[in-house]
Amino acid sequence: MAQTSTQTDTRLRNLNDRLRKDRIGGRVVMTHGIAALGPLLVLKIDQAVRAFDAFTPGNDPYGEHDFGSLTVEGHVVMFKIDAYDLDLQYASPDPTDPDVTCRVMTLMLAAEY
Repeated sequence: MAQTSTQTDTRLRNLNDRLRKDRIGGRVVMTHGIAALGPLLVLKIDQAVRAFDAFTPGNDPYGEHDFGSLTVEGHVVMFKIDAYDLDLQYASPDPTDPDVTCRVMTLMLAAEY
């Protein structure tokens, strides 16, 4: 039985939230700009991204919770979650299936985008 669009969106949102909030189901990487801010600020950024819940139709039109932008101590930080195949070579054949997907959340400064 095929999933409906709403079921797919809900499944994607839940998997993305699980990675963002709990660091389960994928990997988290950061750019050089984030790393250069030092461990204390990286920790604050990590905590802020985990707590982020300001998703709106304007910044999350598909309801997947795969992108966000926030400010931490004057630094505009963005996170982006992408779904790859298990070899991290191509897009996942089915982003709703954790058995064939590795999610990667990238933390970056907006200036690096």
